[in-house]
Amino acid sequence: MDAYDEGSDARHGPDVPSRPVPPGEGGEGGERRAPVESAGPGAPSDAAGPGAHCPAAGPDGPSEAFGPGAPSGVTDPALPPGAPDPTVRSGPAEPAGLAGLPGPAGPSGLAGPSGLAGPSGPAAGPPGPVVPYPFGEPGTGVAALSLRYRIGVALALAVVAVGVCVHLGMTFLHVAPANTVTKAHGEAVDDWIYPEFEQNWKLFAPNPLQQNISIQVRAGVRGPDGMTMITGWYDLSAEDGKAIDGNLLPSHTQQNELRRAWDFYVATHDSENRPVGLRGSLSESYLRRIMVLRLDRDDAVRAATGGDGVVERVQVRSRTSNVPPPGWSREKVSTTPSYRELPWWKVPQDEAAGGVR
Repeated sequence: MDAYDEGSDARHGPDVPSRPVPPGEGGEGGERRAPVESAGPGAPSDAAGPGAHCPAAGPDGPSEAFGPGAPSGVTDPALPPGAPDPTVRSGPAEPAGLAGLPGPAGPSGLAGPSGLAGPSGPAAGPPGPVVPYPFGEPGTGVAALSLRYRIGVALALAVVAVGVCVHLGMTFLHVAPANTVTKAHGEAVDDWIYPEFEQNWKLFAPNPLQQNISIQVRAGVRGPDGMTMITGWYDLSAEDGKAIDGNLLPSHTQQNELRRAWDFYVATHDSENRPVGLRGSLSESYLRRIMVLRLDRDDAVRAATGGDGVVERVQVRSRTSNVPPPGWSREKVSTTPSYRELPWWKVPQDEAAGGVR
């Protein structure tokens, strides 16, 4: 019977079990004790030690263990020749490389090496896999990229930084007073700024703009019968103002398209509507295309002819009125509007269907 079996009366302790030895082999009394490696202090032994009480065999069976009081040289008569001694048991070999690692506690409450109860005791369980601890958390963001991609990100950031510095420098030179740099490189500065990044001081000037300017257009439409009819005036600025009013995110075209186109035209023409410089013809074609597109949006052709038709020519005018002064001001200004009518412009055939698309 194993000393660990339930109901055993064997004592658990550090006693070293004994085994019978043939006569003449050992010392005094013809018996010597064969030491058995223990799992550690207090670990149970697999065989009863000296003084352990084991029930004697009945009249028909051999005894289960032999203590120190057994006759010298007597072996269990039930064992065949060459059979292993039941008082000495050997457990499974300790796995290589795991010696010294703490394992689960054995029956005596103490842990054996590598989860084994001892070389002569049964294994408490197979050792689990050894999982190495991670050296650190993986990198995040740019640090998680490979060296090649990190170099690419650094180059992209450098290009963006250079572009921002160049833009800020060009903007500063544009708004700054005339100096040596602008005299030598003024054309390059203007090419960079116009038309997308133009700066002006109207809002902060001593006399800011105090006029309401609206752009209006009418068209000469040729109907299916070949007759040309003149439409009424369309107030395009009023249409944009209506679209902007109450709109938290108005479009750029509603806010600036007409105003920038008219300012472009006025800056490149004299009071007689004659172009000044090479940009005069460009400003005329730009303003004309905007007018044709707006007329097409308002369905002016159908309103004039009641059906199909084509825009042959357009005429643009501006309506300017002064902003009335506040009630506490003594300033007197005329609020009567003034008009500036431009000559009729013939619409090319590629623009007549609603502008260039």
